[in-house]
Amino acid sequence: MNDDDVPASTTAAIAGQVRAFYESHPYPPPVDDLQAYRQAWNDQRRRADSHLFWPNEPYRDDRSILVAGCGTTQAAHYALRWPRAQVTGIDVSAKSLAFTAGLKQKHALVNLEVRQLAVERAAELGQRFAHVVCTGVLHHLPDPDAGLRALHDVLEPAGALNVMVYAPYGRAGIYMLQDYCRRLGVGATESEIRDLAASLKALPPDHPLAPLLRNSPDFADKAGLADALLHPRDRSYSVPQLLDFIDRAGLTFGRWVRQAPYLPCCGAPASTPHQSRLVGLTTEAQYAAIELFRGTMVRHAFVAYRKDRPAQGASVNFDGETWLGYKPIRLPDTVTVRDRLPPGAVAVLINRNHTYTDLYLPIDARQERLLAAIDGERTIAEICREPGDRNLARAFFQQLWWWDQVVFDTSRMLAHSATSTN
Repeated sequence: MNDDDVPASTTAAIAGQVRAFYESHPYPPPVDDLQAYRQAWNDQRRRADSHLFWPNEPYRDDRSILVAGCGTTQAAHYALRWPRAQVTGIDVSAKSLAFTAGLKQKHALVNLEVRQLAVERAAELGQRFAHVVCTGVLHHLPDPDAGLRALHDVLEPAGALNVMVYAPYGRAGIYMLQDYCRRLGVGATESEIRDLAASLKALPPDHPLAPLLRNSPDFADKAGLADALLHPRDRSYSVPQLLDFIDRAGLTFGRWVRQAPYLPCCGAPASTPHQSRLVGLTTEAQYAAIELFRGTMVRHAFVAYRKDRPAQGASVNFDGETWLGYKPIRLPDTVTVRDRLPPGAVAVLINRNHTYTDLYLPIDARQERLLAAIDGERTIAEICREPGDRNLARAFFQQLWWWDQVVFDTSRMLAHSATSTN
């Protein structure tokens, strides 16, 4: 189902269907141990994550967090990664919350509370949160606008919202198979899911679903297959639809969680004859055009803020000289590759979270020296000690930012500006 408008008379019925679906098919597939996940989160990773959402604030690890639509494990993940934060998880599925409660007990997550509650009723928690996380949920609601407005209302004025919703073009094959299943009356029983999985093996190799069958973890188990193809409520958002969706909720777009795939200066779009036309568009129009150019995005993950947030902005800006006060922090999932290099490069930088193979950044020897000087403590000005470094640094650190290689702690610069003003 991918309709924009749902009659009020059917809203409760759809909500009931979604709740019943997750009672039968808890998602993601439950796990009983999170020790490896706990070990993956150290102070460096937490610091990078904090400044992705709050570049202009000093590092904190004790923010209040709401995980809305937490499923079987997500709230426990957040409680593990942020042990000094108070985490609240809500979900409509009692069965999913029971799995989360088991993880809470096993891992002694004293900072985690869970409650059976719909996203649209988040205000019933009676508090606001510095960080609201809602990934893979809003597109399943009977009224996604009501859900996003509810999250806006429980977000602190200076808080950050982390959302993921489906994107339409890369999911074309999914929507084709969803329609196929509806036409055949395929349900979500064990035997029907088993038959569906067997039938998918006979799909033509050039079917639009084929790449996802090969590469997406959503099709690796019964729960994922049911969630992708048999869900009772599923809609998606193109970039223009998404930006309107955010605006209607009283929010402002902050950034993409991974922004390089959306930028005309990164990867394949930068080498086309259309590059000059692309960069001449507004930022929002660039995002929309690149979504169409890439054609296979299956989801949009983004950061949003309240429109009435405090005046200090969260945007990173390389105009003027304020960027010299930025403190660069390497993202943990970035790697430096030194094999099979392009001419003139001493290394290639890759973010392992990118799914597009054209998103690699070649660097030369001078750039490598600046990269090696990033320690998470020094500002760009403190890194640029050699004559001429600053001319190189502006372009290079902006590239690192665009290509999801670094985030910035800009709080020192903002604090200096505030002191200077006073």
